[in-house]
Amino acid sequence: MSDHFTGELTENGHRLVQRVYYEDTDFSGAVYHARYLHFMERARTEFIRCKGLIQSESHATDNPADAVAFMVGRIEIDYRRPARMDDVLTITTEPLRAKGARMVLSQKIHRGEELLIEAQVTVACVNGLGRPRRLPESLL
Repeated sequence: MSDHFTGELTENGHRLVQRVYYEDTDFSGAVYHARYLHFMERARTEFIRCKGLIQSESHATDNPADAVAFMVGRIEIDYRRPARMDDVLTITTEPLRAKGARMVLSQKIHRGEELLIEAQVTVACVNGLGRPRRLPESLL
């Protein structure tokens, strides 16, 4: 298992710091709206990694039915303010509910104290065949 983690677990979930690069922005220098989804995906992946599940390792199994993967089923997102090139963002991920094969997470993106993005993300846990499977104990 890899012992390299990005971000850190917090009392309520996980925190990841990410700089905005030129590639993240549109012609005006503001972050393109879809890039926020990338930032949140990275933060969710690192949250899961810090909780003990390395997704690349969970896919490297002889039996696809034993694999663990995650699929986003729903995202509700509020764009409050734009981030700009060179901003340093903090992406927080906090579990709201986890039961069976489903997990609902609150994700927020801040620039300093300023809230830029607020989202609620529903994630389903599936096996390597794309069928629902119970969440790993470390995520419940």
